[in-house]
Amino acid sequence: MSEDNLCTAGSQSVKLKKEVYINGSASIVGKKEGEGPLGLLFDMVGEDDMFGCKTWEEAESSLQKDAVYMALGKAGKKPEDMRYIFAGDLLGQSIATSFGIMNYNIPLLGVYGACSTCGESLTLGAMAVSGGFADNVICVTSSHFASAEKEFRFPLGYGNQRPLSATWTVTGSGAFVLGSRQETGAKAKITAMTVGKIVDFGLKDSLNMGACMAPAAASTIAAHFIDFNSQPEEYDKIITGDLGSVGQRVLLDFLRDKGYDISDRHMDCGMEIYDADTQDTHAGGSGCGCSAVTLSAYILKQIAEGNWKKVLFVPTGALLSKTSFNEGQTVPGIAHGVVLESLG
Repeated sequence: MSEDNLCTAGSQSVKLKKEVYINGSASIVGKKEGEGPLGLLFDMVGEDDMFGCKTWEEAESSLQKDAVYMALGKAGKKPEDMRYIFAGDLLGQSIATSFGIMNYNIPLLGVYGACSTCGESLTLGAMAVSGGFADNVICVTSSHFASAEKEFRFPLGYGNQRPLSATWTVTGSGAFVLGSRQETGAKAKITAMTVGKIVDFGLKDSLNMGACMAPAAASTIAAHFIDFNSQPEEYDKIITGDLGSVGQRVLLDFLRDKGYDISDRHMDCGMEIYDADTQDTHAGGSGCGCSAVTLSAYILKQIAEGNWKKVLFVPTGALLSKTSFNEGQTVPGIAHGVVLESLG
Protein backbone atom coordinates (compact mmCIF):
# COMPACT_ATOMS: atom_id res chain seq x y z
CA MET A 1 0.00 0.00 0.00
CA SER A 2 1.38 3.39 -0.97
CA GLU A 3 1.96 5.63 2.04
CA ASP A 4 1.51 8.57 -0.34
CA ASN A 5 -2.18 7.79 -0.73
CA LEU A 6 -3.38 6.67 2.69
CA CYS A 7 -2.57 7.74 6.21
CA THR A 8 -4.04 6.68 9.50
CA ALA A 9 -5.56 9.26 11.81
CA GLY A 10 -5.84 8.68 15.53
CA SER A 11 -6.91 5.25 16.73
CA GLN A 12 -9.68 4.31 14.26
CA SER A 13 -9.63 6.57 11.24
CA VAL A 14 -8.10 6.96 7.80
CA LYS A 15 -7.53 10.15 5.84
CA LEU A 16 -7.32 9.61 2.09
CA LYS A 17 -4.54 11.64 0.53
CA LYS A 18 -5.89 10.59 -2.85
CA GLU A 19 -9.61 11.30 -2.91
CA VAL A 20 -12.09 8.77 -4.27
CA TYR A 21 -15.04 9.82 -6.40
CA ILE A 22 -18.58 8.49 -6.41
CA ASN A 23 -19.05 8.52 -10.18
CA GLY A 24 -22.44 6.83 -10.27
CA SER A 25 -25.11 5.43 -7.99
CA ALA A 26 -28.55 3.88 -8.18
CA SER A 27 -31.43 3.19 -5.82
CA ILE A 28 -34.28 0.69 -6.18
CA VAL A 29 -37.00 0.35 -3.56
CA GLY A 30 -40.28 -1.37 -2.85
CA LYS A 31 -43.81 -0.01 -2.97
CA LYS A 32 -43.93 1.20 0.65
CA GLU A 33 -40.66 3.11 0.31
CA GLY A 34 -41.90 4.66 -2.92
CA GLU A 35 -44.92 6.01 -1.04
CA GLY A 36 -42.70 7.77 1.50
CA PRO A 37 -41.24 11.30 1.52
CA LEU A 38 -38.31 10.35 -0.74
CA GLY A 39 -40.42 8.38 -3.21
CA LEU A 40 -39.91 10.64 -6.21
CA LEU A 41 -36.10 10.57 -5.80
CA PHE A 42 -35.52 6.84 -6.19
CA ASP A 43 -34.41 5.52 -9.58
CA MET A 44 -36.94 2.70 -9.54
CA VAL A 45 -39.95 1.80 -7.40
CA GLY A 46 -41.41 -1.70 -7.58
CA GLU A 47 -45.12 -2.18 -8.18
CA ASP A 48 -45.05 -4.94 -5.58
CA ASP A 49 -42.34 -6.34 -3.34
CA MET A 50 -41.98 -9.63 -5.21
CA PHE A 51 -40.41 -7.85 -8.21
CA GLY A 52 -41.64 -10.61 -10.50
CA CYS A 53 -39.90 -13.35 -8.50
CA LYS A 54 -41.15 -16.49 -6.76
CA THR A 55 -39.63 -15.87 -3.33
CA TRP A 56 -38.70 -12.91 -1.14
CA GLU A 57 -35.04 -13.92 -1.28
CA GLU A 58 -35.05 -14.01 -5.09
CA ALA A 59 -36.71 -10.60 -5.06
CA GLU A 60 -33.90 -9.19 -2.94
CA SER A 61 -31.30 -10.68 -5.28
CA SER A 62 -33.03 -9.01 -8.21
CA LEU A 63 -32.79 -5.69 -6.36
CA GLN A 64 -29.00 -5.99 -6.19
CA LYS A 65 -28.72 -7.13 -9.79
CA ASP A 66 -30.75 -4.19 -11.07
CA ALA A 67 -29.09 -1.62 -8.78
CA VAL A 68 -25.63 -2.64 -10.03
CA TYR A 69 -26.83 -2.51 -13.64
CA MET A 70 -28.26 0.97 -13.22
CA ALA A 71 -25.26 2.35 -11.30
CA LEU A 72 -22.86 1.08 -13.95
CA GLY A 73 -24.99 2.61 -16.69
CA LYS A 74 -25.16 5.99 -14.98
CA ALA A 75 -21.37 5.95 -14.53
CA GLY A 76 -20.83 4.94 -18.17
CA LYS A 77 -19.08 1.75 -17.12
CA LYS A 78 -19.30 -1.95 -17.88
CA PRO A 79 -18.88 -4.87 -15.46
CA GLU A 80 -15.43 -5.59 -16.88
CA ASP A 81 -14.35 -2.06 -15.90
CA MET A 82 -14.79 -2.95 -12.21
CA ARG A 83 -11.79 -4.43 -10.45
CA TYR A 84 -13.81 -5.56 -7.43
CA ILE A 85 -17.34 -5.55 -6.11
CA PHE A 86 -17.87 -5.05 -2.38
CA ALA A 87 -21.32 -6.41 -1.56
CA GLY A 88 -23.45 -7.76 1.25
CA ASP A 89 -26.93 -8.17 2.70
CA LEU A 90 -28.68 -9.39 5.85
CA LEU A 91 -29.40 -13.00 4.91
CA GLY A 92 -27.51 -16.14 5.94
CA GLN A 93 -24.39 -16.70 3.83
CA SER A 94 -25.25 -13.41 2.03
CA ILE A 95 -27.42 -15.28 -0.45
CA ALA A 96 -29.12 -12.14 -1.76
CA THR A 97 -25.68 -11.00 -2.89
CA SER A 98 -24.33 -14.26 -4.27
CA PHE A 99 -27.39 -15.03 -6.37
CA GLY A 100 -27.91 -11.41 -7.30
CA ILE A 101 -24.52 -10.40 -8.70
CA MET A 102 -22.84 -13.66 -9.71
CA ASN A 103 -23.51 -13.22 -13.43
CA TYR A 104 -21.61 -9.93 -13.54
CA ASN A 105 -18.43 -11.98 -13.14
CA ILE A 106 -16.74 -9.26 -11.07
CA PRO A 107 -14.27 -10.39 -8.37
CA LEU A 108 -16.29 -10.33 -5.15
CA LEU A 109 -15.33 -9.26 -1.66
CA GLY A 110 -18.38 -10.08 0.44
CA VAL A 111 -18.94 -7.94 3.52
CA TYR A 112 -21.28 -8.17 6.48
CA GLY A 113 -21.88 -5.38 8.94
CA ALA A 114 -25.62 -5.86 9.36
CA CYS A 115 -27.31 -2.53 8.57
CA SER A 116 -23.92 -0.77 8.56
CA THR A 117 -22.86 -2.72 5.47
CA CYS A 118 -23.17 0.29 3.15
CA GLY A 119 -20.62 2.17 5.27
CA GLU A 120 -18.33 -0.83 5.47
CA SER A 121 -18.41 -1.48 1.73
CA LEU A 122 -17.76 2.19 0.90
CA THR A 123 -14.88 2.24 3.39
CA LEU A 124 -13.21 -0.84 1.92
CA GLY A 125 -13.90 0.23 -1.66
CA ALA A 126 -12.46 3.69 -1.08
CA MET A 127 -9.34 2.23 0.56
CA ALA A 128 -8.81 -0.09 -2.41
CA VAL A 129 -9.12 2.72 -4.93
CA SER A 130 -7.12 5.33 -3.02
CA GLY A 131 -4.44 2.79 -2.18
CA GLY A 132 -3.87 2.05 -5.85
CA PHE A 133 -5.30 -1.47 -5.82
CA ALA A 134 -8.11 -0.62 -8.24
CA ASP A 135 -9.14 2.19 -10.58
CA ASN A 136 -12.83 1.40 -10.28
CA VAL A 137 -14.90 -0.65 -7.86
CA ILE A 138 -18.61 -0.99 -7.17
CA CYS A 139 -20.29 -1.27 -3.79
CA VAL A 140 -23.81 -2.62 -3.32
CA THR A 141 -26.04 -3.75 -0.50
CA SER A 142 -29.68 -4.62 -0.02
CA SER A 143 -32.43 -5.61 2.37
CA HIS A 144 -36.02 -6.76 2.02
CA PHE A 145 -38.73 -6.48 4.66
CA ALA A 146 -40.15 -9.96 4.15
CA SER A 147 -36.86 -11.84 3.83
CA ALA A 148 -35.46 -10.06 6.90
CA GLU A 149 -38.55 -10.82 8.99
CA LYS A 150 -38.22 -14.50 8.07
CA GLU A 151 -34.47 -14.48 8.76
CA PHE A 152 -34.46 -12.70 12.11
CA ARG A 153 -37.92 -12.66 13.63
CA PHE A 154 -41.14 -14.32 12.52
CA PRO A 155 -42.62 -15.42 9.18
CA LEU A 156 -45.13 -12.84 7.97
CA GLY A 157 -47.99 -15.31 8.28
CA TYR A 158 -47.43 -15.47 12.04
CA GLY A 159 -49.03 -12.04 12.36
CA ASN A 160 -47.10 -10.96 15.45
CA GLN A 161 -47.67 -7.50 16.90
CA ARG A 162 -44.77 -5.08 16.56
CA PRO A 163 -43.94 -2.78 19.49
CA LEU A 164 -43.63 0.98 18.95
CA SER A 165 -39.84 0.72 19.34
CA ALA A 166 -39.58 -1.54 16.28
CA THR A 167 -38.28 -0.33 12.94
CA TRP A 168 -39.43 -1.41 9.49
CA THR A 169 -36.83 -3.14 7.33
CA VAL A 170 -36.48 -1.21 4.08
CA THR A 171 -37.03 -3.11 0.85
CA GLY A 172 -34.34 -1.65 -1.36
CA SER A 173 -30.85 -1.76 -2.80
CA GLY A 174 -28.25 0.95 -3.35
CA ALA A 175 -25.16 0.65 -5.56
CA PHE A 176 -22.19 3.01 -5.93
CA VAL A 177 -19.41 3.18 -8.51
CA LEU A 178 -16.17 4.46 -6.97
CA GLY A 179 -13.30 5.67 -9.11
CA SER A 180 -9.83 7.16 -8.82
CA ARG A 181 -10.73 9.93 -11.29
CA GLN A 182 -13.62 12.35 -11.29
CA GLU A 183 -15.82 11.64 -14.26
CA THR A 184 -18.91 13.17 -15.80
CA GLY A 185 -21.84 12.66 -13.48
CA ALA A 186 -19.77 12.39 -10.30
CA LYS A 187 -21.78 13.43 -7.25
CA ALA A 188 -19.29 13.60 -4.37
CA LYS A 189 -15.91 12.46 -3.14
CA ILE A 190 -14.89 10.29 -0.20
CA THR A 191 -12.09 11.90 1.78
CA ALA A 192 -11.92 10.01 5.10
CA MET A 193 -13.47 7.24 7.14
CA THR A 194 -13.68 6.03 10.72
CA VAL A 195 -13.98 2.27 11.23
CA GLY A 196 -16.28 1.38 14.10
CA LYS A 197 -15.78 -0.98 17.02
CA ILE A 198 -18.28 -3.51 18.34
CA VAL A 199 -20.14 -1.86 21.23
CA ASP A 200 -22.42 -3.85 23.53
CA PHE A 201 -24.44 -2.23 26.31
CA GLY A 202 -26.18 -5.46 27.24
CA LEU A 203 -29.52 -4.84 25.54
CA LYS A 204 -31.41 -7.95 24.39
CA ASP A 205 -34.50 -6.52 22.71
CA SER A 206 -34.25 -7.34 19.01
CA LEU A 207 -37.34 -5.19 18.39
CA ASN A 208 -35.61 -2.10 19.72
CA MET A 209 -32.56 -2.09 17.50
CA GLY A 210 -32.27 1.69 17.54
CA ALA A 211 -31.36 1.60 21.23
CA CYS A 212 -29.02 -1.36 20.62
CA MET A 213 -27.13 0.46 17.83
CA ALA A 214 -27.05 3.99 19.25
CA PRO A 215 -24.07 3.40 21.60
CA ALA A 216 -22.01 2.17 18.64
CA ALA A 217 -22.98 5.21 16.58
CA ALA A 218 -22.00 7.50 19.46
CA SER A 219 -18.68 5.67 19.86
CA THR A 220 -17.78 6.01 16.17
CA ILE A 221 -18.85 9.65 15.88
CA ALA A 222 -16.93 10.62 19.02
CA ALA A 223 -13.86 8.70 17.81
CA HIS A 224 -14.09 10.54 14.49
CA PHE A 225 -14.08 13.92 16.21
CA ILE A 226 -11.11 12.91 18.37
CA ASP A 227 -9.10 11.35 15.55
CA PHE A 228 -9.49 14.41 13.30
CA ASN A 229 -9.55 16.99 16.08
CA SER A 230 -12.84 18.23 14.66
CA GLN A 231 -16.15 19.52 15.96
CA PRO A 232 -19.76 18.95 14.85
CA GLU A 233 -19.90 22.46 13.37
CA GLU A 234 -17.46 21.41 10.64
CA TYR A 235 -20.13 19.18 9.07
CA ASP A 236 -23.32 20.34 7.40
CA LYS A 237 -24.97 17.06 8.33
CA ILE A 238 -24.12 14.10 10.54
CA ILE A 239 -26.25 11.26 9.23
CA THR A 240 -26.84 7.92 10.91
CA GLY A 241 -28.24 4.91 9.11
CA ASP A 242 -31.24 3.49 10.88
CA LEU A 243 -31.50 4.39 14.53
CA GLY A 244 -35.06 5.61 14.16
CA SER A 245 -36.77 7.95 16.58
CA VAL A 246 -35.91 5.86 19.66
CA GLY A 247 -32.24 5.43 18.77
CA GLN A 248 -31.86 9.08 17.84
CA ARG A 249 -32.73 10.20 21.35
CA VAL A 250 -30.26 7.73 22.83
CA LEU A 251 -27.52 8.85 20.42
CA LEU A 252 -27.95 12.54 21.17
CA ASP A 253 -27.84 11.89 24.92
CA PHE A 254 -24.73 9.71 24.64
CA LEU A 255 -22.87 12.31 22.60
CA ARG A 256 -23.84 15.14 24.95
CA ASP A 257 -22.31 13.09 27.75
CA LYS A 258 -19.13 12.93 25.65
CA GLY A 259 -19.15 16.71 25.15
CA TYR A 260 -20.64 16.87 21.64
CA ASP A 261 -24.00 18.33 20.67
CA ILE A 262 -25.07 17.31 17.15
CA SER A 263 -28.79 17.89 17.63
CA ASP A 264 -28.92 20.81 15.17
CA ARG A 265 -27.35 18.83 12.30
CA HIS A 266 -28.22 15.21 12.92
CA MET A 267 -30.33 13.29 10.42
CA ASP A 268 -31.29 9.62 10.44
CA CYS A 269 -32.02 7.77 7.20
CA GLY A 270 -34.57 5.60 8.98
CA MET A 271 -36.53 8.69 9.99
CA GLU A 272 -36.38 10.23 6.51
CA ILE A 273 -37.48 7.34 4.34
CA TYR A 274 -40.96 6.89 5.85
CA ASP A 275 -43.66 9.35 6.92
CA ALA A 276 -44.13 8.84 10.65
CA ASP A 277 -47.66 10.24 10.53
CA THR A 278 -49.08 8.32 7.60
CA GLN A 279 -47.01 5.13 7.30
CA ASP A 280 -47.23 2.45 9.98
CA THR A 281 -43.52 1.95 10.55
CA HIS A 282 -43.38 2.89 14.25
CA ALA A 283 -39.82 4.07 15.04
CA GLY A 284 -38.73 4.38 11.39
CA GLY A 285 -36.77 2.37 8.85
CA SER A 286 -33.82 -0.01 9.09
CA GLY A 287 -32.02 -2.66 7.07
CA CYS A 288 -28.97 -2.69 4.79
CA GLY A 289 -30.96 -0.93 2.11
CA CYS A 290 -32.11 1.94 4.32
CA SER A 291 -28.94 4.04 4.41
CA ALA A 292 -27.86 2.87 0.94
CA VAL A 293 -30.94 4.05 -0.95
CA THR A 294 -31.17 7.25 1.10
CA LEU A 295 -27.53 8.01 0.31
CA SER A 296 -27.97 7.42 -3.40
CA ALA A 297 -31.31 9.16 -3.86
CA TYR A 298 -31.20 12.02 -1.36
CA ILE A 299 -27.86 12.65 0.35
CA LEU A 300 -25.72 12.64 -2.80
CA LYS A 301 -28.26 14.89 -4.48
CA GLN A 302 -27.94 17.46 -1.71
CA ILE A 303 -24.14 17.33 -1.93
CA ALA A 304 -24.08 17.55 -5.74
CA GLU A 305 -26.39 20.57 -5.70
CA GLY A 306 -24.15 22.34 -3.20
CA ASN A 307 -26.66 22.38 -0.36
CA TRP A 308 -24.27 20.39 1.82
CA LYS A 309 -20.50 20.72 1.49
CA LYS A 310 -19.34 18.14 4.02
CA VAL A 311 -21.26 15.22 5.50
CA LEU A 312 -20.37 12.51 8.02
CA PHE A 313 -22.33 9.44 6.93
CA VAL A 314 -22.58 6.77 9.65
CA PRO A 315 -24.62 3.63 8.83
CA THR A 316 -25.39 1.54 11.91
CA GLY A 317 -25.79 -2.20 12.38
CA ALA A 318 -27.14 -4.63 14.99
CA LEU A 319 -25.02 -7.78 15.12
CA LEU A 320 -27.51 -10.47 16.00
CA SER A 321 -28.88 -13.68 14.55
CA LYS A 322 -31.79 -15.98 15.35
CA THR A 323 -29.32 -18.30 17.06
CA SER A 324 -27.75 -15.64 19.28
CA PHE A 325 -31.19 -14.24 20.18
CA ASN A 326 -32.67 -17.63 21.03
CA GLU A 327 -29.65 -18.42 23.18
CA GLY A 328 -30.25 -15.27 25.22
CA GLN A 329 -27.30 -13.28 23.90
CA THR A 330 -27.22 -9.50 23.79
CA VAL A 331 -27.48 -7.40 20.62
CA PRO A 332 -24.10 -5.71 19.99
CA GLY A 333 -23.92 -2.76 17.60
CA ILE A 334 -21.43 -1.37 15.13
CA ALA A 335 -21.21 1.79 13.01
CA HIS A 336 -18.82 2.96 10.30
CA GLY A 337 -18.29 6.61 9.40
CA VAL A 338 -17.57 7.91 5.89
CA VAL A 339 -16.80 11.56 5.10
CA LEU A 340 -18.45 12.78 1.91
CA GLU A 341 -17.57 16.16 0.43
CA SER A 342 -18.77 18.23 -2.50
CA LEU A 343 -16.71 18.44 -5.67
CA GLY A 344 -16.69 22.22 -5.79
